[in-house]
Amino acid sequence: MSDTYIIEVSSQAAGIVIRDRGGFRFFAASHRFNVLEGQVFRTAREAERAAMRIVAGELSVAA
Repeated sequence: MSDTYIIEVSSQAAGIVIRDRGGFRFFAASHRFNVLEGQVFRTAREAERAAMRIVAGELSVAA
């Protein structure tokens, strides 16, 4: 099982997640995904879903 994953949404890099205590910590690759910066997700897939919600406009990028 890998400790690092690249998260891409609609062919754009959203960020990477790195295994941390309690899950996967998100590091944004662009300003669009800064709202997720530093958040810990239970799985890499959960982080990907959060990035997808940003692209879909369901998650506010104003934090």
